[in-house]
Amino acid sequence: QVQLAESGGGLVQAGGSLRLSCAASGSIFSIATINWFRQAPGKQRELVAGISTGGYTNYVGSVKGRFTISRDNAKSTVYLQMSSLKPEDTAVYYCNVQGPRYGMNYWGEGTLVTVSS
Repeated sequence: QVQLAESGGGLVQAGGSLRLSCAASGSIFSIATINWFRQAPGKQRELVAGISTGGYTNYVGSVKGRFTISRDNAKSTVYLQMSSLKPEDTAVYYCNVQGPRYGMNYWGEGTLVTVSS
């Protein structure tokens, strides 16, 4: 079983920066793909960024050039550095760990990011 604990959310003005962290328990972190999703009020949850075991990253178009995902396997922690934040980035951000076998899919409880204009 994997447990995830997100931190780093909060209130920030447009143009500001935040860094989200997600610390994982369990032993699959180093062999898992790690993702950050977000869900804004009244909208569906969307994939924001992902990082593979080999360090390959992908981003949704709206955050490219502004957000950076990284991982530290030694600390079982993934980060999402968010810069040039916009009000439309306001959402609850969720950490997601996907292991190599079916059923290995774990979610954190989310951390709220609010960007004021």
